[in-house]
Amino acid sequence: MPMEPEFVNLTPENLANEHLSCIIRVKKPHPGVEAKRAWLADRLREGHVFRKLQVKDPVFIEYAPLETAWVPIVGDNYLYVYCLWAYGASKGKGYGRALMEYCLADAREQGKAGVCMLGSKKQKSWLSDQSFAKKFGFEAVDATDDGYELLALSFDGTVPTFTPRAKAQRIERDELTIYYDFQCPYVPGHIATVQRYCEENGVPLTLIQVDSLQAAKDLPCVFNNWAVFYKGKFETVNLLDTAYLKRILKK
Repeated sequence: MPMEPEFVNLTPENLANEHLSCIIRVKKPHPGVEAKRAWLADRLREGHVFRKLQVKDPVFIEYAPLETAWVPIVGDNYLYVYCLWAYGASKGKGYGRALMEYCLADAREQGKAGVCMLGSKKQKSWLSDQSFAKKFGFEAVDATDDGYELLALSFDGTVPTFTPRAKAQRIERDELTIYYDFQCPYVPGHIATVQRYCEENGVPLTLIQVDSLQAAKDLPCVFNNWAVFYKGKFETVNLLDTAYLKRILKK
């Protein structure tokens, strides 16, 4: 019988040689993967966990202590889940459940108050499956007026919250404005797509790299690694392709 694939946690020692699961590249450099690798190199020292299955599919979980998670969410002694994916041929084999159970067990072992993640009343394509999380007992503990939710599984009755500034979901700037960091290896490619379209069509664009924990905690909107504003109003945490960008610009 073939051996069951194993789970591996990224460490400072193996980071350079392991693929990052969501974009399977090790031998050939990829700008998004290398940017993510550099971002992770600093985060791993802060208790950030990236656990993946050794297969050529996106099967991984990524989480961090909420205090050092680059999101505008505050709470005492929580873990924050950035991403949980089980895609491709490995979907439906219980790997997603195994990853979530690992995270919850890790949280309990560390004496955490609970685990939280970003969700939405209507599932967003670039957010982890919230209906899956709710099967473990996650529930909405905070929400924005436009339908984003903070999902949490509390072990002790305490709950985290969005920062007041994040819930405002407004900025003064009218032009297309995108906040981003390099937590997601797809970000550089989508930035290039947006830049190209805006240059070719004379669309004013402001790109703001979130380059520190403090900047992330002070963001004026919900954020997992990307956030889009247009005409001062928050639009989405979804990465943009050209079709989606056109729909936003028509507003």
